[in-house]
Amino acid sequence: MNPNASLPVIRGVRFLLAHTPGLVQYGSKPARDLAAAASAEATAAGAAGTAKETESALAARLRAHLRGWDAALAYPPHQVLLGNLHPDALAELPRPWFAARPDGSAPAPSRRGPHGEIVPEAEFLAWLKIADAADLVSLAADFVAEVRPALERHPLCTPALLARLGAGLPAAELQARLHAGQPGGSSGALPVLPLALADGRVVGIIRGDHAQDATLAPDVLLENLACKASAALALAGLLADPPAARAGRDTVGYVLNSGEEAVGDRYQRGGGNLAKAVAELCGLSGATGADVKAFCAGPLHALLLAGGLVAAGVFPQVAVIGGCSLAKLGMKYGGHLQHDQPILEDTLAAVAVLVGPDDGRSPRMRLDALGRHTVAAGASPQAILAALVAAPLAGLGLRFADVDKYATELHNPELTEPAGSGDVPALNYRVLAALAARSGELGGELAPAALPAFVARHGMPGFAPTQGHIASALPFLGHALDGLRDGRYRRVMLLAKGSLFLGRMTQLSDGLSILLERNPALSAMPD
Repeated sequence: MNPNASLPVIRGVRFLLAHTPGLVQYGSKPARDLAAAASAEATAAGAAGTAKETESALAARLRAHLRGWDAALAYPPHQVLLGNLHPDALAELPRPWFAARPDGSAPAPSRRGPHGEIVPEAEFLAWLKIADAADLVSLAADFVAEVRPALERHPLCTPALLARLGAGLPAAELQARLHAGQPGGSSGALPVLPLALADGRVVGIIRGDHAQDATLAPDVLLENLACKASAALALAGLLADPPAARAGRDTVGYVLNSGEEAVGDRYQRGGGNLAKAVAELCGLSGATGADVKAFCAGPLHALLLAGGLVAAGVFPQVAVIGGCSLAKLGMKYGGHLQHDQPILEDTLAAVAVLVGPDDGRSPRMRLDALGRHTVAAGASPQAILAALVAAPLAGLGLRFADVDKYATELHNPELTEPAGSGDVPALNYRVLAALAARSGELGGELAPAALPAFVARHGMPGFAPTQGHIASALPFLGHALDGLRDGRYRRVMLLAKGSLFLGRMTQLSDGLSILLERNPALSAMPD
């Protein structure tokens, strides 16, 4: 980057959580296991000459371990993401967090916070219909009547958006559409069953749009539509925040989508540009955009591109978005069932970030000190973090301890540990502390006391849903912006890794880091 160019800043971030236990059955892992279990039980029933059960034993167990809205709302990691708790507070809470009970000293959990909001399933299903541009979703008229008042009260639901909800269909017509094709097939429809409706009635369906195109099957379209709706809610919330509103929504000229969906058709399976679809839904009529794909590192690549476009003066403001990954709902559910705990991967997540020119207050992106995992870099955790952290810091003459907080892969360990995947953030922070020690910091030794102290000061517990593009660094961004503005932090580093080998086109990993600094103009202003 040209050292004389103006460094871009991050003006704001907004998160969206959607508690969708009824959609867990459509996550990739649960859907495959449920289909296999139903097939096996049907075969066994046929061999025994008995009637087929309407629900497999696995489906019944899964449904019995879904948690309700109150539990999801009060879950401490969710409150951390929304900004109502700081990540460091999680270290003081006893595990398991899903069993935590308020002690009376903490504020009551809120569905809205300074960094975002969480919406219940019924409302999110209505937002799916609002985001639907191809008449894919049909909702029952009585369900629409039930949920409409909540949408009317929602601060982001304009009259124009509410009109897209429509009146819904009579129950008989909805059932006729449900049975018009083979449920789950390319020409059929998937039922949508909110947990809140204990009677199990079908309140809506989504149809496929081409009988011979697997990329337009209902399950894929549901994933893509959920990604669009959640990203649009996050972006609309961001644009309504005072800092972004002051900057002006009309100055957002470009939107970069970094989600994990693959919007397309049989000829272009990942054709994409969900970015422009979200911009349309959010009323950004003067914006265009494109999608950025790099597995879990996608959002930081998108932030890099956004910062470069702003610094070069191509666009006055760029929005980076990442909608939810419905395919990852219930990804680790087997471990949760094995330990008889609630299925915690029942919540979809989305994010929106606004990047603009230096405004004298917002944290600056040091694009002159990027951490890059190059083709020649090694694949070990030590080699990756050396490239992402040690190299850019050395280029600026900084030590590891000169960064107040490192935000890495912030997967919630309560989601990953029961399935045997371990505590991902803790492992990354231990490797980072070891690198700091070997560099001569911490006394130059891997001292038993020095490493945990470094981790506690510069790291944090994981608290993000296991949707990789979301979990990689971004969950801390709201807290980082707060701390960099109010003086608690001077520097924060965001770092993300990507598993490129999953696509079978290379055996390489990927990674990127971006250093954020407190705006130097604030040093001349009273805090």
